[in-house]
Amino acid sequence: MWVKICGTTNREDALAAVEAGADAVGFIFVPTSPRAVTRRKVEEVLRVLPPTVLTVGVVANENIDFLKGLLRVCPLGALQFQGHEPPEGVLGLKEFVNVKLIKAIHVSDAESIQQVPRYRGVDAIVLDTYDPHRLGGTGLPFDWSLAVRAKEFGIPIVVAGGLTPGNVHEVIRQVQPHGVDVTTGVEVSPGQKNFELIREFVLKAKQG
Repeated sequence: MWVKICGTTNREDALAAVEAGADAVGFIFVPTSPRAVTRRKVEEVLRVLPPTVLTVGVVANENIDFLKGLLRVCPLGALQFQGHEPPEGVLGLKEFVNVKLIKAIHVSDAESIQQVPRYRGVDAIVLDTYDPHRLGGTGLPFDWSLAVRAKEFGIPIVVAGGLTPGNVHEVIRQVQPHGVDVTTGVEVSPGQKNFELIREFVLKAKQG
């Protein structure tokens, strides 16, 4: 089971995620997020992370110049598009950047997952809970049966939204996704992780 710890804001939390066995660590470059980080801060964190962990920059509705500039400063392994980026905008980046591309889709009902096949060609789809006021970090789950249906499109599905050490085993049992993604479920406050919760989450996810 692929596990991503997202909303990481500092070196200590990133290293705790790696030591716990997480496969990916996410950094949020969305200014309105309470977990937003600067390029320089992330560049410093990246220096101490092993190459075996995938580093993901979470962005929303940014232009190509911003993305190129971000990758020049921060040698990330992937970009996750958390906004309302159209398929052509995401897939068209393949000729400009040499990183994995992940698209987040906000799920509110069955119609939401009809967006998934439009992004065929990305490395993964993150299904997150829809909130009219936030692009992520809601701490609330969505109907996991919709994630099961989304798998039918043949694109790797990562489930996010309201996951915790207490429910990650159940979502894996129900959905059998490619991976799981957690932010608020391993925090003591926005942007500050709890090391024990990280360890417990990763352990339970890997036991699946």
